[in-house]
Amino acid sequence: MLLCVTANHRNTPFDLLERLSVDAEALTAQVAAAHAAVRGAVGISTCNRVEVYLDIDAPDPLAREIASRAVADALDSVAGVGTSEALTTAELLNDARAIHHLFSVSAGLESVAVGEEEIAGQVKRAASVARESGASSPALDRAFQHAIRTARAARAEGDASRTGRSLVRLALDLVGSRLRSWEGVNVLLVGTGQYAATTVAALRERGADRIRVYSPTGRAQVFAARSETEPTNDLAPSLVWADVVITCTTRLSIAAADVPEDARFFAVDLGLPRNIDPAVGELYGVTLLDLETLRMHAPLVHWSAEEDARAVVDSAAHDFASHAQVTPAIVALREHVLSLVDDEIERARRRGDDGRTEEALRHLAGVLLHTPSTRARAHAARGEADAVSSAVETLFGIEVQRAMPSYPHAVEQGEHGEAVGLGS
Repeated sequence: MLLCVTANHRNTPFDLLERLSVDAEALTAQVAAAHAAVRGAVGISTCNRVEVYLDIDAPDPLAREIASRAVADALDSVAGVGTSEALTTAELLNDARAIHHLFSVSAGLESVAVGEEEIAGQVKRAASVARESGASSPALDRAFQHAIRTARAARAEGDASRTGRSLVRLALDLVGSRLRSWEGVNVLLVGTGQYAATTVAALRERGADRIRVYSPTGRAQVFAARSETEPTNDLAPSLVWADVVITCTTRLSIAAADVPEDARFFAVDLGLPRNIDPAVGELYGVTLLDLETLRMHAPLVHWSAEEDARAVVDSAAHDFASHAQVTPAIVALREHVLSLVDDEIERARRRGDDGRTEEALRHLAGVLLHTPSTRARAHAARGEADAVSSAVETLFGIEVQRAMPSYPHAVEQGEHGEAVGLGS
């Protein structure tokens, strides 16, 4: 059973989400090792979500209980947030709802800036790290690979590449509305991580031509050479120099005491946890935009073809979930037929078969299994997966382990999609 435990900007207060911000790899490892029934786990931690996808070998509702406890305990261990608080507002989604959520997240449809481009790369990296470390499972890996491909298709359908939506661009739009022009504006970029290159590109699109880079880890020179920006090792003088300061790092926290008295700038804090203390925004001459502020200013719709992109995601998630529903029946039927074929091949070998009988039997088995497999997937797409499983059980006397429930058109709250509420 596939499940997702998600704390995100839609269901979790920003202050709690900030405290839940953890290293995704560490979170994945903790959850994967939490219980013998956990066959795999993939954790995602970004600036507006912390969530874990799990493959659990247990029936519902035991699987949900295992998932909730595993994620809560891992967050307690990694983030230091007690289990009674960690998932108070988080949602637990199972089977088709978890698949739909994964596909929507990967396509940027669940982001603060709807259609953001960075999230697909973050999902891909999370899946790759989990796979390489052995924390993932074949079922999770298939789901993530399909989600990543669907994100590309949704972006093409929604033409997100032309609108280029992201938190960085949303923040720069807000700052730019208060500037005459970006030309000649002194921009200090703090950090050389995943958002830095995107930030530089977005600044250049707007005409910014004076970009200085500071790295708390000493990587400013390497990044500056690659991005054709100006490196610096001195933060305080650069804060005085800057008209706009953009932070996107996990290695630095700027307090009010770190800001020189004569500094005057717009500050954009894209870090989670925060890179800039909220008290900095109260200093004279400083205007602070952080993730919480950006969330309040985010428009409801960011790209004109959003509904087309959602249709791509809905269709792809439906197909994936439908096929997953009949996979146990197809596998059970295939194992049954091949077991009978192996028995006949063994008899033929005892009679001195030269290999031609074995070849013929295996070819016949493949031909016989092709049509039932194809028709099973077609029935699943029509919402008739249970009928396929029942037919296999009735005709062949095979016990089929049921998989996912019928896929809803949209993710809904309810018995399998409600707040985990471990603290209640």
